[in-house]
Amino acid sequence: MKISPFLTAGLFFVGCSPAAALAADPPAPVQPVPASISVVPMSIDDIVQDYIFFSLAMDKYEPGYVDAYYGPPEYAEILKADKPSLIELGNEFIKMMERLDAVPTGDDPLVAARKHFLSAQLEAAVTRHAMIQGEVFPFAKEAKGLFGVTPELRPLEEFDPVLEEIENLAPGEGPLSERVAAFENGYIIPKDRLQVVFDTAIAECKARTAQYFDLPEGENFRLEFVTGKSWSGYNYYQGNYQSLIQVNTDLPIFIGRAVDLGCHEGYPGHHVYNMLLEQNLTRGRGWQEFSIYPLYSPQSLIAEGSANYGIELAFSGQERLDYEREVLYPLAGLDPDTAAAYWALQIAKQALSGARMTIAQQYLDGEITREQAVALNQKYQLVSRERAEQMTDFNEQYRSYVINYGLGMEMVRDWIEAQGDAPVWRWKAMERLLSEPMLPGDLQSNLVE
Repeated sequence: MKISPFLTAGLFFVGCSPAAALAADPPAPVQPVPASISVVPMSIDDIVQDYIFFSLAMDKYEPGYVDAYYGPPEYAEILKADKPSLIELGNEFIKMMERLDAVPTGDDPLVAARKHFLSAQLEAAVTRHAMIQGEVFPFAKEAKGLFGVTPELRPLEEFDPVLEEIENLAPGEGPLSERVAAFENGYIIPKDRLQVVFDTAIAECKARTAQYFDLPEGENFRLEFVTGKSWSGYNYYQGNYQSLIQVNTDLPIFIGRAVDLGCHEGYPGHHVYNMLLEQNLTRGRGWQEFSIYPLYSPQSLIAEGSANYGIELAFSGQERLDYEREVLYPLAGLDPDTAAAYWALQIAKQALSGARMTIAQQYLDGEITREQAVALNQKYQLVSRERAEQMTDFNEQYRSYVINYGLGMEMVRDWIEAQGDAPVWRWKAMERLLSEPMLPGDLQSNLVE
């Protein structure tokens, strides 16, 4: 494939890489355009090539910045030989924002949404670029710059009444977190049964999603069990409707995680989200900016929020309990008669999700030490010390990204459930959310259609 010329600062550079073009001699002064010659307004497509290239260049400075890319491989090949400096990168993102501001959108609201989406992604790139260069933002400001929303953080003492209620579910001596951890240790999936339990759970997540979505023909995923990660599960979207789903086995995996990760990473979560964007926007409309997914961007709040809400969309509370008790518990070799007790504890613990953001903010803003963060995660997330350390590792690596899970789910739930009460309407709203250039602000401003 011939490499398309890049539009940089309003000029075409043919036959050289964008980075080389950046270092070229300044162009000659632009001559006035005769009145008889019409000027064609710049389009969003003129900017997208640079957006893709310079986002890939960011990944060279921060591996993992690009979460998924399935566009032309030639862009990545260029960067192997020549990449722009960090200063050039920052300048180019600013230039793209200025050029995008001048693009007309016409009367198509979806095109206007596209422009707004790309603008928000570029603003996040500028924020992350500053962080790569060493700038440190307060937690709330960082979250707003990267993900487009300012989290409302609750004082930890507001979660104390929840802990008091859970005391009744895990009676005994010693700290509550240790009692809860000891109770949950009876619900670990044996390692030799992980494959069959996860395969079965993901298949069920897919079947429930396929009742409402027409999934692309040939779509599939590959499941791997890995170690040495700060996360519990990850979806690496490969393009062409394929994903690699990894599950971390550093710590024991509880029976409830099979459905959680099956929905979150698979159906109707990350795998479906990326597939629908590829099908409807990258292929359907030719909007190539959706062939690349920068992790630190407002897109992640939509991705994580919808993936978490997708769990309860696919499985209502009682349906999930029944399914796990009747199908997954026997496969895992666990006692189905105890499923209700474990489920009641997991429901109660959901009310503590907001504490995770507060602890992350306090730690990342330097208000508490790492040891204090670990202890607070033990207390307010009711986990073992090993799992609390893993959560703190995650905060160190991904920082304010943590807001996308709890806050993202709340925002997605509010928006989807405002569209209707019947399951079919909620699934239709979910499909729209996963198929359009939606931003966190859209969830707040469009609660009523």
